[in-house]
Amino acid sequence: MAAGAVMYNFAVQLADVDRGVYEDLALRVARHPSESDAYMVTRVLAYCLEYVEGITFSEGVSSTDEPAVLVRDLTGKLTTWIEVGAPDADRLHYASKLADRTTIYTHRDPEKVIGAWAGKRIHQLEQITLHSFDAGFVDAAVAALERRTVLNVSVIEGQLYLDVNGTVLSSAVHVRHLG
Repeated sequence: MAAGAVMYNFAVQLADVDRGVYEDLALRVARHPSESDAYMVTRVLAYCLEYVEGITFSEGVSSTDEPAVLVRDLTGKLTTWIEVGAPDADRLHYASKLADRTTIYTHRDPEKVIGAWAGKRIHQLEQITLHSFDAGFVDAAVAALERRTVLNVSVIEGQLYLDVNGTVLSSAVHVRHLG
């Protein structure tokens, strides 16, 4: 954990009906001093929405050779590279060569995120997906955030329902295939 990092504890009840995933999770998340609350919340949402056996948070913004969230199989092989925010084209190029699957979750304007990659070489771009949320959704979740947060995450037919310490929010999960 980086000096000055702030620890957050999330008690998560996950019900992803679309994928048939139902789990109770206890997550300890370190927010690096250079990481925004919106980035951290998006990182937690990415973890929940991608939850499978072998998923883990990396060292975060202090790790340059790993994504924010990753999945390894039982042999330790990296299977899914999950970026958060607005990664640059070189990073996506590297990621898509290294992992079987590469995906991005962003709290930013997806058009601007995609626009930054225009004309740049990205390995297997057609297999990379970008996930985003309705405008203001992540900011509303941040406003309800506490150091100890109870989070209920439900996904039904592509719609995300989120209860953050009693504040109920919803958003479509917008998925764009980049190729």
